[in-house]
Amino acid sequence: MIYVRIFFTRFEFVSLHLIIMQAANQMNQGNSIFAQVMSLFPEYIFRQCVARYKGDRHKIKYTCRDQFMVMSFAQFTSQQSLRTNEAALTAFESKLYHSGLTLIPRSSLSDLNEQKDWRIYHDLAMYLVKKARKLYDKDYYRLDIDDMVYAFDSSTIELCLKLCPWAEFHHGKGAVKMHTLLSLRGSIPTFVHVTEGRVHDSQVMDELPIEAFAYYLMDKGYIDFKRLYRLFHQQHAFFITRAKDNMKYEVVEDRRVDKSTGIISDQDIILTGIKTSTYYPERIRMVVYEDYATNNVYTFITNASRLPALTIAELYRERWNVETFFKFIKGRLHIKSFYGTSRNEVYTQIWIAVCDYLLLVIAKKMFHIDCELYILAQSIGLVLFEREPINQIFERNKSNNKNENDGQLSLWPDFSGQ
Repeated sequence: MIYVRIFFTRFEFVSLHLIIMQAANQMNQGNSIFAQVMSLFPEYIFRQCVARYKGDRHKIKYTCRDQFMVMSFAQFTSQQSLRTNEAALTAFESKLYHSGLTLIPRSSLSDLNEQKDWRIYHDLAMYLVKKARKLYDKDYYRLDIDDMVYAFDSSTIELCLKLCPWAEFHHGKGAVKMHTLLSLRGSIPTFVHVTEGRVHDSQVMDELPIEAFAYYLMDKGYIDFKRLYRLFHQQHAFFITRAKDNMKYEVVEDRRVDKSTGIISDQDIILTGIKTSTYYPERIRMVVYEDYATNNVYTFITNASRLPALTIAELYRERWNVETFFKFIKGRLHIKSFYGTSRNEVYTQIWIAVCDYLLLVIAKKMFHIDCELYILAQSIGLVLFEREPINQIFERNKSNNKNENDGQLSLWPDFSGQ
């Protein structure tokens, strides 16, 4: 304690942020980018997950940890198959050991994906979710709302039904659905539920962890008034979604609005349908908004009565963050091509991809990486074996882009003034 006091007295002009940055850089000096990201891998928690499902019970040569590291390498580098992944690992064989990687033949990796319980990586992801939420819990939210805001949506990932008969969807096609609840503070997937493609979106609402006074943004596919009343209204949580065109209702209160903001109307309604009026007996707020940029008109329904009408529209716009997450997971972390066909292999790849996403989210905060998450994900596969602090690489790239000016004329001039 004495040494700490002297240190801060002598260098009181140095911010704590700079001290943390310097310590992180010293710790990461000489380690590969892959090793730096995986330094955040919770070894003790992972061993507990492995023991819970007896993942290493019959191990001969390769462990669940080896499987996770190699699969993460495949995700970060967007490998198309286990064959290309093996070829890439072989090309960098001299650099694998110091990065914590093991060269696993594709046949052995396929066996691991088939045999190791996918729930190991599900449980690991849930731990990483908790860790990420603590890091981003106090982050500023642009709409200045103190309560939590979540976006809930699903994404369908198509599979070949002949190879994956367990994943029946419709019209002779196979698919799985990835239902995700995304916290808009840090874009953290706090709840992920993977089902067969034929499971309707609204059925998964029963599994949601509902928090009182939190806001949940959903598209019209989740309109089930019985569930909206029971899960949200009765638990003092707020939903915001879009109304269906065939919704039957009666206006009971009409508020004054400023139409220059795009708000056309702000009303309280009651449902008049034979079933819906009993499913949701309370008032519902209906906000009609016109987006002047696209001339599209949107009708929102919500049980949030205290928020300004424009904030309701702006909140729903934030729902697109979950679409960005799906594009990230399916595009940057390669889930479009599956490395196996069994349920366990598909679920294993999905959950390891979610874990990798969360490790990048945590690394961005812990290592003070000053770039957008999608840029980090897009480019990290190109620098996995670079031996430089990860935040310095992206700081250098940012400064290079900022100072880049070769004097060439723009191919697309600004016509805004013409």
